Formats: sequence, structure tokens, C-alpha cells
Amino acid sequence: MNNLQEGNIVIIGSGLIGRSWAMVFASGGFRVKLHDIVQEQVSTALEDIRKQMEELMKSEMLRGTLSMEDQMALISGCTDLKEALHGAQYIQECVPENLDLKLKIFSELDLYVNDSTIISSSTSCLSPTSMFTGLQHVKNCIVAHPVNPPYYVPLVELVPHPQTEIATVERTYNLMKKVGQSPVKLMKEMDGFVLNRLQYAVISEAWRLVQDGVISPRDVDLVMSEGLGMRYAFLGPLETAHLNAEGFKSYCERYGESIKRVLATFGPVPEFDGEIAEKIDQALWEHERDKDDQLKAGREYRNTCLSHLAKLKKEMKKN
Repeated sequence: MNNLQEGNIVIIGSGLIGRSWAMVFASGGFRVKLHDIVQEQVSTALEDIRKQMEELMKSEMLRGTLSMEDQMALISGCTDLKEALHGAQYIQECVPENLDLKLKIFSELDLYVNDSTIISSSTSCLSPTSMFTGLQHVKNCIVAHPVNPPYYVPLVELVPHPQTEIATVERTYNLMKKVGQSPVKLMKEMDGFVLNRLQYAVISEAWRLVQDGVISPRDVDLVMSEGLGMRYAFLGPLETAHLNAEGFKSYCERYGESIKRVLATFGPVPEFDGEIAEKIDQALWEHERDKDDQLKAGREYRNTCLSHLAKLKKEMKKN
């Protein structure tokens, strides 16, 4: 097998994010150990990964230069943590978003890893300070927050602990680039990081617009998917503004007062419960179909769309 990379990658947690990360690293030619505490969970995860890879191969969306079988051969499961960590150069923790659980995992990892192993968390909101402070290997600890699912969406937010070494950030950044992800470096901790702060701002205003009777839940989603999202798939909000005028400074001069006027009308942060939550929830279900089937179909559609979009973006960057 050609294009193999040195060093092992360990994924802690075999849920949806862990499975997707395993596929990402295998596509880059790394040997991957997928760890979970129950063998049945590991087996189920490996079966699901094979199914996903077969579908990707059929649709010609499989990432990397290795064949599907070669990539599958790089992924193995393990229920013994110490065994899983043997030869690990990089660990990607993917357990549920529970601080106590993550603290338990990191304290165990701290006992077994060597001084060069990077310990990374997929957390979407927990701060590096809350998770890594006091660990012997804190200099090697970092948050590498993916977008769900990381196989189809390449962005990774890298958030260091105040004691994380610069070398750890750079090594993680280079690893992510090597496996085809798009890492960004946060220079300091910020609650919610960057992606979720932007996402929560959009969700909050979408809620208020539905609450105030301005637009239906389905139509507010269309505003994003058929409007802003079309731009944002290729350009961020700052570059979009830059191109919508004669540069960003010109945009601010032209639209600054309007932006401030509209922003001043934004209401308070919603409670995200009650009647409006029920209204939005009902609008997003197709009531004649089983809910589990709807979610499965929706996620498959999402992943297919993201695969095609990723392929298009790759082709566009070549031009």
C-alpha cells in the first residue's frame, strides 16, 4: 500500500463525529485506532464506516488517493485504552459534550501518552482551560473543533490552552492540512469559539423573525440556503461585503448607518423554548413520515450535497 503516513491516529469515541474523523485520517493515509468502551459500539461503527465508504466510492466522492479497501484496512477498533494509544502521535477525543466525562478521559490519557503525543478535543463549546488545566501534558493539548460531519465539511477550529506550545498548534495545523481539512487558528480562547458564535447569531435572529411573525420557519431557511448560503459557500461575510462595494472600507461608508439602524432593532436573546420552539419544530417535520426515517434521509441528503459542493470547490480552486 503506497502513500502511508508515519504514526498512528487514535479516535476516542465511536459516535458520528468519531467515525467521520476516522474516515478523514484514513483518507490521508494514516493508521487509525477507533476506541470505545463497548465492543458492540466499535463493531457497529466499523460497519457504518464501511457502508459510508462504499457509498462514497460508488458516487466517486471518496477522499484521498487510496482505494476504499486500503482506507478500510487502515481503520481498526479497540476497547483497551492503553493498547489503543500504543504508537499514537495524535489523539482526537470525540466523546459526548460533558465536561466531567471529558475530564475523566483526559486524566486517563495523561497517564499513558508520551511527551510528543498531541491530545486534541472535538468539543464545540467547552474551553481548553476547563478541560486541560492541571494535566502533565498540557503543552500538548489543543481543541480541534470540527464542523459536523468533518469528512464532508473541512473547517477545523484550533483553540490552544494558554499553556499550549506553539509547536503543538503548528503540528496540528499541518496535520489537518495534510488530511485535506481547512484549519483556522484562534489566537485566544473565546466562549463558543468562532463558528458557533456566528451560527448562534444567525439562529437567534431566525428565531426572532419567526417569533415576530415576519417569516415562516421554512422560508427563513430558504433565505439562507438559496441566498446567503450560496455566497457563503465560497466567500465569508467580510469578503462578501468587500466585493459588494469598492472594498470593505467603501462598504462600511455606504452601508454602515443602515447596518447600525437594523442591528438596533434586534431583540433580546431568546429563551429557546416554549411556543416558538414548538412552532419551528412542527414546521420542520413531515408528519406523514417516521421521524427517524426523516432524520436519516435528511442527513444523507446533507452529506451528498456537501460531497458535491466539496468536489466543486476543489475544482474551482484549480482554475
